Amino acid sequence: MDGISGASNKRTMRRRALAELVAERGSLSAQELAQELGVSIMTIHRDLEDLEHQGVVRKFRGGVSAQPSVVFESNVNFRQDAMEKEKIALAKAAIQFIEPGMSIMLDNSTTVLQLVPLLADVTPLHVASNFLRAISQLSVIPDIRLVTLGGDYDATSDTFHGVLTQQAIESIRVDAAFFSASAISGGAAYQRQSRIVSFKQSMMNAASQRYLLVDHTKLNKVAFHKLALLTDFDMVIIDDAAPETALDELTRAGVKFIVAPSKS
Repeated sequence: MDGISGASNKRTMRRRALAELVAERGSLSAQELAQELGVSIMTIHRDLEDLEHQGVVRKFRGGVSAQPSVVFESNVNFRQDAMEKEKIALAKAAIQFIEPGMSIMLDNSTTVLQLVPLLADVTPLHVASNFLRAISQLSVIPDIRLVTLGGDYDATSDTFHGVLTQQAIESIRVDAAFFSASAISGGAAYQRQSRIVSFKQSMMNAASQRYLLVDHTKLNKVAFHKLALLTDFDMVIIDDAAPETALDELTRAGVKFIVAPSKS
């Protein structure tokens, strides 16, 4: 039984690594994936079949390549483990903008989720979110007054959205809100799903200060729906693996940003 369990865990970890590679690079051939992960082409094809069935990747060109689908963006289980070190670094840099007594709002990104454990050191706080995973973690932190932004629940993203969520967001005002995005390109932040854009823009309107946390893999990437200009955020926080050319572009565009060290 332990052998079966071990093989299952190994397969799960490999498929998660595969999905992360595809998300980071945009598209890869089966041969490239096999080389990256050190497995056979047949194993890669079996993994891709399973991930495509789950809606996590989309195969094309005869099944030899894969790219992330919209479902990958919403699948919280795959998103949570991707780029974990970078997300933790971003959260540690962002916590400096939160002080005791503030009211804050957190979006449904797994990047911003890394802020939650750090909030215990800056209580008391009012915290609002529509991300059930964040709500569950926040509910056990002393001295946090939690506001849940309920509505239609989507199990894949573990998020509340829809008309009721919009109304809940629009009924409050916070000192600061924290966001991430699917992609950064041409001086703007983008999302793959329109319903995500809708409530995030409402969150931006409800906040006096707005902070965007993005790891370097989001830079110079494309997603369909424009969330906001980068200059609409009071601060953009990027990890230190971002290339200098990308940082120079942000400077020329007048974007306020800080670089989060990966070792702290």
